[in-house]
Amino acid sequence: MATLKLNADMGESFGPWVMGLDHEVMPHVDLANIACGFHASDPDVMRKTVRLAKRHGVGIGAHPAYPDLVGFGRRSMACSPEEIENLVLYQLGALQGICRAEGTGLCYVKPHGALYNDMARDPERFAAVARAVRAFDPDLPLMTLAMRDNSALKAQAEQQGVTLWFEAFADRAYDSEGRLVPRSRPGAVHHDPETIIDQARRIATGQPLTASDGSDLVLQADTLCVHGDNEESIAAVRRIREMLTTLEQAS
Repeated sequence: MATLKLNADMGESFGPWVMGLDHEVMPHVDLANIACGFHASDPDVMRKTVRLAKRHGVGIGAHPAYPDLVGFGRRSMACSPEEIENLVLYQLGALQGICRAEGTGLCYVKPHGALYNDMARDPERFAAVARAVRAFDPDLPLMTLAMRDNSALKAQAEQQGVTLWFEAFADRAYDSEGRLVPRSRPGAVHHDPETIIDQARRIATGQPLTASDGSDLVLQADTLCVHGDNEESIAAVRRIREMLTTLEQAS
């Protein structure tokens, strides 16, 4: 069984407004998706979060988004492919500059929110993000949604010359295709810690989840996300870490 890396969204505070419990979550994850200022964060928060990740030996990923602070990057925007390519490049450069100042660097790229979902649905937007990643550093993996059928995304990635890391979510509901149920719908986010841990275990061991239509859904993932803005999943992160460690040792 392949090692499943645990990731979480980090650095999403803004000025005096605090979001998430980064100091509590960071010691238990492998990868930190750090906001780059477009949907959340600011230069001070970004630098503090990079320092925290480095202190705990956590891999740093850029978490670029649409320029949507008010909507927390969860609203699709009518950006052209060229605009998407440029806004991703801009955010990668900002976070890499802070990483360089702290003697570290980016390990991967994970788009945020609506950009993440749009990229998985729209080949033109996927290509725009991929071009930005390839132009910035062709060795950086691009994290994207693990679905029932990943063949189309794999083909696009091969065409664009980027490596993909497929991601699954411990605390989100899925539809029959393996897409995330929109947050606007009831039950889209799991709040029961036992449900979150059970879903994490099923993903890690290749067991089926139950999709929103009742069908079985098996996801092949490289990394597992626990959202930092979900208090229940934060409470479960230690147990998920222990579970993943136990599975790794058993394999």
